[in-house]
Amino acid sequence: MSDNKVIGKANALNEASYTINLVAQRVIILAIIEARDQGVMSEVGGVHRIKASDYQKHFECDKTTSYRSLKSACESLYESEFVWTDKDAKGNTKVNHSRFVQRASYSEGGGYIEVMFGSDVIPLITRLTEKYTEYELKQIKDLSSAYALRMFEILMQWFNRRKSSPIKIQDLRARLGVEDHQYKTMGNFKNRVLDHAIKEINDNTNITASYEQHKEGRNIVAFTFKIKVKQDKSQKIDGLLSTSAKNGDLFTVEGLSDKQLGRIARNPQFVADYNHLVSSTSPAGQDTKMWEFEMVNRLKKDASQFTKCPIRDYLDY
Repeated sequence: MSDNKVIGKANALNEASYTINLVAQRVIILAIIEARDQGVMSEVGGVHRIKASDYQKHFECDKTTSYRSLKSACESLYESEFVWTDKDAKGNTKVNHSRFVQRASYSEGGGYIEVMFGSDVIPLITRLTEKYTEYELKQIKDLSSAYALRMFEILMQWFNRRKSSPIKIQDLRARLGVEDHQYKTMGNFKNRVLDHAIKEINDNTNITASYEQHKEGRNIVAFTFKIKVKQDKSQKIDGLLSTSAKNGDLFTVEGLSDKQLGRIARNPQFVADYNHLVSSTSPAGQDTKMWEFEMVNRLKKDASQFTKCPIRDYLDY
C-alpha cells in the first residue's frame, strides 16, 4: 500500500459527528483505501483486511505497537457510531445514527484485523458524489492526535477555496469529536484542542492553517479557517513535471470538455479570482449565463491569463 494512495470521503461523512481515537481513525482510512482498491464495495458484506505490517509502515511505529494498535482499534470500532445528515424526498433534513462497522475481527496469530463496513458507510466512501473530500495518505501519516486528523479533514474540504465558510462552535466541536463534558470553556477548547490541532497540522503536513473568530457580543460563536499550501520549490517543480507528463500543462485547458470548462467558470472561487476581467455593466458582469459563456470562450482562446491556481483545481467545489 503506497503513501500516494488517495482517501476519499463524502462530505456528509466528513461533517459527521463521532468520537473515536486516533488509531481507529487510521484503521478506517486504511480500510477505505483497501476497499476502493478492491472496487467491489458497492456490495454490502465486503470484508477488508488491514495488516499490522501496513500500519507499521505507514505510521512509522514498531511491530509491537502496530499489533497492539490494531487490536485496540478492533475493540473500539465496533462500538463506535457516527451521526450524519442527509435529505429525504421532500428536502427535509434527516439526522441519522449509524455504525462504522457491522463486524470487526482480530487475528491473534495472523497480525491483521478484518472489518466489514456498515451499510450506511459504503456509499459515503465509494460511490462518491460531487461533494466529497480527497487527500493522500502521506499527508496525514505524521499527525499524532485524533483532533489534528479530524481538523485536517475539515480543512481539506475547503482546500480549493482556501477559506472555509464560518463553522459554528457547536458544529466544530461535534466534528472534532469533542464531547459535551470536555473543554467546556472557550479557553480550554482553544488551548487543548483547536490550537494544538492547527499547530500539529502546520508542523507536519503540506498545508498551513489559521483561523478567524466570529463573535456575538463578547462570545465566540464561530470560526473561519484559511488554508495555504507550503511552497517548497523543489517539490513544486517535481510535482508540475510529474503532473504535466500525465495531464499536460496545469495552466492550459487541453483535454477539458466544454462541460468541464463551464463547471470551472461557475466555481465561486473562479468568479472571485477573475471577476475583474469583465465590467460590472457588461452582459457577462450582470448575467451568470453570459459570464459562463464569456469565460469558456476566453479559456479556450487563451488560458494564459488564468494563472492564480491550476485550472483543474476549479473543477471541484
